[in-house]
Amino acid sequence: MIRSVMLVLLFAITTAFQFTSVRNGDNSNSEFPATAASLVNTASSQALAITSRPLGFINGFFSDELVFEDSIQSLYRSINLEEYNLSYKVFKYAMTGYFNLSQQGKLSDKKMISIIDFSKKSTLKRFYTIDLEALAVKFFTYVSHGKNTGEDEAKSFSNVVHSNQSSLGFYVTGETYVGSKGYSLKLDGMEKGYNDRIRERAVVIHNAEYVSEAWIKKYGRLGRSQGCPALPVELGKKIIDVVKEKTMVFAYFDDEQYLRSSSILDASSLIQTLTASAKVQD
Repeated sequence: MIRSVMLVLLFAITTAFQFTSVRNGDNSNSEFPATAASLVNTASSQALAITSRPLGFINGFFSDELVFEDSIQSLYRSINLEEYNLSYKVFKYAMTGYFNLSQQGKLSDKKMISIIDFSKKSTLKRFYTIDLEALAVKFFTYVSHGKNTGEDEAKSFSNVVHSNQSSLGFYVTGETYVGSKGYSLKLDGMEKGYNDRIRERAVVIHNAEYVSEAWIKKYGRLGRSQGCPALPVELGKKIIDVVKEKTMVFAYFDDEQYLRSSSILDASSLIQTLTASAKVQD
C-alpha cells in the first residue's frame, strides 16, 4: 500500500489536503498536513482509488489558492528540486501550465514535464525533465538558445520565422523524425503570439556537438542554434524518447509581459475550473 502511495504521490500531494473532507462533505474543519510523510499517511487509505483515476478525472481538490500553493510547495520539496537549482517560482509556473494543459486535453498520461530555464546562463545546466509519478528529476543538463537570443545569456525571444531566436512559453511535444540535425522531435506551441509558429519555424529538439562542457571550456559559452532547444549529443535521443508524444515543455524567462498575459499561467482560472467541475461531478 505504501509503495502504491509513493508511486502516485503527485496525486496524494495535490489531493490529500482535502481528500478526507471532500469524501465526508465537510470542509470546515480540515487540517492540512505539512510534510510529504504526513501526506502519505493521509492518502494511504485512498491509494488504490487514486491510482485508478487519470489526472483528468482528479478534479476539484484545490478549493482555494492557498491549498493549491501548499500542494505545489509539497511537491517541490518531495522532488528535492532546490538541489537542482530550480526555483520554486519557475516550478509553480510549470505546474500551473501542466494542470491547465491537462484540463484542456492537450497532454498524454505520461505525467512528465520538461522545463527550460532561460533565466540561467548557457554555461549552467538549465534543462530539466521531471517525472511527476516517480517524484524524480530524470534529466538535468545543458540546452542551447537561439543565436539572436543572446550570447551566454538569453535576452531576446521571438515567434517570427527566420528570427533565429528562442520562443517563450508552453510547448507540447509531437512526433520524432530523422532530419538534417539527426534524430529530432517536433514541437507545437500552445501560446498565440509567443510560440504558436514553432512548427512553421521548424524549431525542434535535437542534439548538437556545440552543447557540451568541452565547448564551454573552449568558447566560454554553449554554441547557439537557429532557435531550437538543442541538447548534448550523448543525451539527445534518450531525452527525446522519454518526452515525445504530448508531454509539456515550458520555456521560462522573467519576461513581465509574457508572465502577465499568458492564460496558461492563470492559476485562479484553473482553480475555478476545477472547483466547478467537481461540483458538476457531485
